[in-house]
Amino acid sequence: MSNSSGAYVGIDISSRSTVLSIYNSNMEEPATVSTVLGEENYSIPTVLAKKLGMGQWFFGEEALLKSRTKEAVLVDELYTLALRDEQVLVDGQNYFARDLLVIYFNKLFSIPGPMAAMSEIEKLVVCTPQISIEVMELMNYVVGKLGIDSNKLTIIDRNECFYFYALSGKPELFLYSVALFDYSGNNMVSCIMNRNQATRPQLITLDVVNHGDITENKDEMFDAIIAETFGSKLFSAVYLVGDGFDGEWMKLSLTRLCKGRKVFLGKNLYSKGACYAGFIKDGKRDWPFIFIGDNDLKLNLSIKVLENNNLRFLTLIDAGESWYDAKGECEVILDGEPELEFYLQRPESREVHTEILELTDIPKRENRTTRLRIEASPISDVAVSIVITDLGFGEISPSSGKSWEHTISLKGN
Repeated sequence: MSNSSGAYVGIDISSRSTVLSIYNSNMEEPATVSTVLGEENYSIPTVLAKKLGMGQWFFGEEALLKSRTKEAVLVDELYTLALRDEQVLVDGQNYFARDLLVIYFNKLFSIPGPMAAMSEIEKLVVCTPQISIEVMELMNYVVGKLGIDSNKLTIIDRNECFYFYALSGKPELFLYSVALFDYSGNNMVSCIMNRNQATRPQLITLDVVNHGDITENKDEMFDAIIAETFGSKLFSAVYLVGDGFDGEWMKLSLTRLCKGRKVFLGKNLYSKGACYAGFIKDGKRDWPFIFIGDNDLKLNLSIKVLENNNLRFLTLIDAGESWYDAKGECEVILDGEPELEFYLQRPESREVHTEILELTDIPKRENRTTRLRIEASPISDVAVSIVITDLGFGEISPSSGKSWEHTISLKGN
C-alpha cells in the first residue's frame, strides 16, 4: 500500500441525497463526513436554498430548514435539473442548474472536520445510480469549475461501488456469495455478488433484480424476497442500504437474514466503495479481481510490437474500464506490409480474435520510414473505433496527412 497522503474522495449523489466519504493510505477504512460534528448525520439532501434578497446559499438540511421558515427560496431536484442542463428561476433571477450544483459541491467540500484536515485531492470518485453521457458531461463541468484536474475524476455506478466495498473488507466476509439490498424510497433492488475463483484475476459477476415498490406488509414482502433471492446458495455477508430500512419494522425478515451470515445496515456503503475504487484503480493496492459492469468494456484490445528486439503485446484498451472515458494511443513504425494486426480478447476467455486493418493508398516508402499514430476510442462496451494517422518520418518522409478509421468489435456482438 502506498504512503500517499492525497485524499481519495467518494461522493454518492442522487436526486434525493448525497453522501461524502474520504480516504487515504494512513486510514484503516474511509471516513464518512457528517454535517453535524460528533453525529452520524451522513445523508445530505441534494438541495440548495438562496436567502431572500441576498447572495447567501444554504445546502442540505439547513436549506430545507431555511425554506420552511420562509427565509430562503428552495431549489430541489437540483441534480436532475443539472443533468437536463435546465435554467432555474430563484428569487427573481435565472441560474443554470449545473452552476448551482457547483455551489452545492463547494458547500460539500467546505464541511468542517475531516475534509479540512485532508491534503489535496488525489482522486474524486463520483458514484451515481446510473451512468450516461449526460452524467459524464455534467461532472466534468462541475470539477472544471471547482478547479480540479479532470484526470482526477472517476465516475462509477452504485453496482461497481458495491463490488469495491464488499471485496475491500475482511476475506471471511466474501468467502461465499455476498448480497446487497437497496431500499431507497419505496423501491427494493437486490444485488448478488459471485466470484469465479478459477480465473486469474478472479472474475466477479453481479446479479441485479429490481423487485419494485414495497409500501405495505414490508416485513413479509422483504422476507419473501430474501427467500427467493438466496435460494440454496451460501452467503457470507448481507448489506442493507437505503432510507427504506429506517425504523424497526424488520422482524421476520431480519431473523431469516441473520441465519449463518453477517448483516450490516448503513447509508454510506456507496461513498466508501467509491473511495476504495479510486485507491484501487490508482494501483495503490493489490487487487486480484475484475468486474465487468454494464458500463465497462467487455474486451481487451492490443497490438503486437517489436521493442528492443523483443516481440510483445501492447495493450490499448483494458476490459473493465468504463467505455465512456477509456482511451488508448500509441505511435509505431510500420515494418513490412501496409497493415496492422489487432488482437481482441474477452477477459474470461483464452480465445483471441485477430483483425487485420489494411492501410490503403499509403505512400510507398522505404521499410521502417513510416510512423503511425494509433488512437483507440470505445463506442460501446464491445466495439472500438480505431483511427490510424500517417505521421511520415521527419524530413526523410513528410506526413501525407492520410488517416484511416475502422470499427472493430468482438464477434457475435
